Amino acid sequence: MALKNSQVHEATFTNNLSKRVIASKDDYAYCRQVMRQASKNYSFASNFLPMAKRHHVDALYAFFRIGDDRVDVSHHGYDTPMAGIESWEASYWLAIDKGDSPDPAMRAYLNTAIECGIPDDTMKPFFRAMKEDLVKTRFDTFEELLHYMDGSALPVGRAMTYILGVTEPYTFSDALPKADALSIAMQLSNFWRDIGQDWQIGRIYIPQEDLQLFKVSEADLAAGHLSGRFTELMEFEMRRTEEYYVTAKEGVPMLASGQWGVMSSLLIYQAIMSSIRQNKYDVFSRRGRTNTFQKVILLLNAGMQLRNP
Repeated sequence: MALKNSQVHEATFTNNLSKRVIASKDDYAYCRQVMRQASKNYSFASNFLPMAKRHHVDALYAFFRIGDDRVDVSHHGYDTPMAGIESWEASYWLAIDKGDSPDPAMRAYLNTAIECGIPDDTMKPFFRAMKEDLVKTRFDTFEELLHYMDGSALPVGRAMTYILGVTEPYTFSDALPKADALSIAMQLSNFWRDIGQDWQIGRIYIPQEDLQLFKVSEADLAAGHLSGRFTELMEFEMRRTEEYYVTAKEGVPMLASGQWGVMSSLLIYQAIMSSIRQNKYDVFSRRGRTNTFQKVILLLNAGMQLRNP
């Protein structure tokens, strides 16, 4: 059953086990509220996706945000953050098995997964990465960081690809690696923006090998020391990130819908690095961001790039 014009009616969908899940418009409205409260960038860009797809994106975002918050923000009702994320994981697999859930966000996501054909195992690495977040606060190499992002970022892009679809002659095999590149680029942009904030909660996402290469110590991060070496380190990481954006842009025309919204998201997150440069690499006392006017310009730019590839 296709949901039209973003109106989510009381509907019944059947999964592969011939069991049912019922999601209401209120379930999806709850997911939309979660998105709006948590992410200005994601919420803003989602407004430029096709109306018929937005409720699916809301459900996807809420699913990830709730799991992530149980690790980083609050594990209210659970003894530990680990218990919180393990409970969310157990709820997911139980929902897959039963075809229903008492949780509105889980119920909405399950509807979305069934309708859009998102494979169940897409979310398996996400739970692994969230549990790693509780015990792993340093990454020796960039390869280790990529392994972490295989769970923390890639499931987002892959699920989005299934939601938006792929246009002929392309296949999901063609599009998913490009989606992976976009997921990596966006999360790396967030990592570089949030270096100071992450330090406050005991985490460093800059690979240790890179800190050593540029002779930047953890004491430098703790002091917010904006040295020439730190600037060189930031440029190294941001140039690496730009390469992923280049690959990601190749995948946008492969999408069957939502090209403008995805390209807009890409440019808005890419602009985080421009903001870091404008702030003279101060990621300790200032946060890289774009204002509303800048976002509108980026939206127009996204449209132009799609019309003139």
